[in-house]
Amino acid sequence: MCHIFASQAPASYAFETRSIRLNGQSTSIRLERIFWSVLEMIAAKEGLSVPKFISTLHDEVLNIRGEAPNFTSHLRCICLVALEGSLSSAEAELADGRAAA
Repeated sequence: MCHIFASQAPASYAFETRSIRLNGQSTSIRLERIFWSVLEMIAAKEGLSVPKFISTLHDEVLNIRGEAPNFTSHLRCICLVALEGSLSSAEAELADGRAAA
């Protein structure tokens, strides 16, 4: 199993910095490319561009918490939560398919 992780292409975990506007201010967000890919999938599912999705998420965090400390870590966690939800959905569909058979 370690080979799956150890053989991962270095490009997938290389950092990528993107400029984005949050609350009218230009800022940069630096994430590993794999997280940008997941954010692109989430944003597409929501019918938003990645910058619009991140800006909306940032606004929601500010409204709920009043501040957004370590926002890049928050984005990484959002990616993991989304992937976890996808896995749970896939497992439920698989279980339903077995029950129907």
